[in-house]
Amino acid sequence: MLDDLPGQLAALRSTFDDIRAVVGVERLEKEIAELSEKAGAPDLWDDPEAAQKVTSSLSHRQSELARVTAVQRRLDDLDVLVEMAREMDDADTAAEAEAEFESLKKTVADLEVQTLLDGEYDARSAVVTIRSGAGGDDATDFAEMLMRMYLRWAERHGYPVKVMDTSYAEGAGIKSATFEVDAPYAYGTLSVEAGTHRLARISPFGSADKRQTSFAAVEVIPVMEEAQEVDIPESDIRVDVFRSSGPGGQSVNTTDSAVRITHLPTGLVVSMQNEKSQIQNRAAAMRVLQTRLLLLEKEKEAAKKKELAGVITASWGDQMRSYFLYGQQLVKDLRTGFESGNPATVFDGDLDGFIAAGIRWRKSSHDED
Repeated sequence: MLDDLPGQLAALRSTFDDIRAVVGVERLEKEIAELSEKAGAPDLWDDPEAAQKVTSSLSHRQSELARVTAVQRRLDDLDVLVEMAREMDDADTAAEAEAEFESLKKTVADLEVQTLLDGEYDARSAVVTIRSGAGGDDATDFAEMLMRMYLRWAERHGYPVKVMDTSYAEGAGIKSATFEVDAPYAYGTLSVEAGTHRLARISPFGSADKRQTSFAAVEVIPVMEEAQEVDIPESDIRVDVFRSSGPGGQSVNTTDSAVRITHLPTGLVVSMQNEKSQIQNRAAAMRVLQTRLLLLEKEKEAAKKKELAGVITASWGDQMRSYFLYGQQLVKDLRTGFESGNPATVFDGDLDGFIAAGIRWRKSSHDED
């Protein structure tokens, strides 16, 4: 194989060059420089939420760039190793070069899959919710098995995870759980795991040793960026000034200090008359209007999340993956046909094959549409 390695290595490098172009290494380096400057500002943590966004964005981009530069470095080192093996005609060095080539081939393939993640929200972190479905104790136990599977997958990749909510079942396992995976492209990667998962096994909770089928639903949504302030152009509002009135409609003062602001695009109306001057009432009304528009924006984000999550019933008829833990040990994805004969390793987080197949399947499906 050593004689073939230089040609295979050249082909692998060509594939990697295409990946670098898609990832946009120069753009990443520029964004990292800009974010690093912001992160170094003395007043960064005066606004903790804004600071968190800056540091998180910086960390994500640094991680993405590190993956690409690490592959570049390994390719360069492998060139040297192959040359050494050929010059020295050394079997051990040749075996080391061949093993590194196989490892690099898998790493480049993983990076190539990431270049298929070009959806609007694919680059964002992900919030995963798992809900038990039909199947009683087996279903709640299965839901907990799935949660552990995804947490182990994230751990294998070094992705930070924050468990946000867990609802435990009265018997075994969990009714539901929600956790955030804070990593670049976590949403695009994990979104292919969304759907109904089916488990078939001899139930450990029954006395008759009968086969039990149970279901769990996996929902994946992106972490949406909340608007922290709402910029309201003057052209979007109409301001009416009128006389303040107290209880019983009696005049409180003799100036027209009360303010009514109408937000023309949404029709929201805010009136304010509690302050002493028109300027103060206008400022207070604008603050209330901004808050209402922010809440409206959050409602839109929630609706978008629901649309992205879809409707997952966790029952017969719409399962996307089956796990067989009796007779023939098998995990099979019903969309892609990808399968594994070792369910134990799958439940221990070995999901990359399923995820890569899912991403390629989704991309080809969209291309056909």
